[in-house]
Amino acid sequence: MNTTLSIFLMAIGSICAASFYVPIKKIKNWSWESYWLVQGIFSWLVVPILFAYLTTPQGLFSEIFATIPLKVLLQSVGYGMLWGIGGLTFALSMRYLGVALGQSISLGLCAAVGTLIPPIMAGENLLASKSGILMLTGVAISLVGIAVIGYAGHLKTKEMTPEQRRKAVAEFALKKGLFIAIIAGVMSACFNFGLSAGTPIQEFAIAQGSNPLFAKNPVIMFVTFGGFLTNMLYCLFLNIKNKTGKDYLSVSATTLCNNLFFAALGGTLWYLQFFFMGMGESKLPAEMVAFSWSILMAMNIAFSNIWGIFLNEWKGTRIGTITVLIIGIVILILSTFVIKF
Repeated sequence: MNTTLSIFLMAIGSICAASFYVPIKKIKNWSWESYWLVQGIFSWLVVPILFAYLTTPQGLFSEIFATIPLKVLLQSVGYGMLWGIGGLTFALSMRYLGVALGQSISLGLCAAVGTLIPPIMAGENLLASKSGILMLTGVAISLVGIAVIGYAGHLKTKEMTPEQRRKAVAEFALKKGLFIAIIAGVMSACFNFGLSAGTPIQEFAIAQGSNPLFAKNPVIMFVTFGGFLTNMLYCLFLNIKNKTGKDYLSVSATTLCNNLFFAALGGTLWYLQFFFMGMGESKLPAEMVAFSWSILMAMNIAFSNIWGIFLNEWKGTRIGTITVLIIGIVILILSTFVIKF
């Protein structure tokens, strides 16, 4: 097993995930519900199915549907639907807090809950084994890093003028954003619950000759499909309520092509975090696979805050505040290397 390669692969996925909102920002003349639905078609439906199909041995893709118990498939989809609620509120957390602070809080809770609950529910005593203790240590260190970044966010809000906050995050609302971010973090952890429920799919794929590097892709496909259902229903509801269903056809052909391109790009970048997480997991010792979720989330937070700096969300803050932010990012990155001990 190669833990360094595992971390490297998941870091690539995290860079993709932290970057997905950048092309989304280039979508023009569409309401939130319209562009969120279109990018979701790519990130939760088209791209996962395409990658699962292309990386699964010929004939095995359809065999999964025929062989795996329906209960397993429905559990993965069901957890995905719950995660979809987290995905909806996750987008709103960035809307009200910005990319850096919104992702930090949401993904921080998501990392802790998503990493620790599955093994606990499976009856594992995390204090009884070296791998369990390392997992708890890694999560604890990552939470320290998240707390440091949260403190940096608090300092930022005190230092910036109302005009600066509006320029960096047009709809900044701290209390509303924090409440939404907490819901997003807890519900988003259901994605990892779905991956755990779909373990028989992954095991079946490997047993039938699938490359372990890509064996998680069919599982991801079922979980994201559940998330797509939740997001689709909500976005269509808003389209009707807000009379924004005309968004899709009311723009010019040039704008439509622009929006579809950036929605597809953003959706693909979002999906790639799990594609590379699955590859990274295959390089970990079996007892440390559960820690991959925490690694991915910690990396996501680190890179999202780096993007936040580039997007001027921290413009106008003191150098000391930026230093606190960087310390938090470094702590998060260091937390991922616990698996090497």
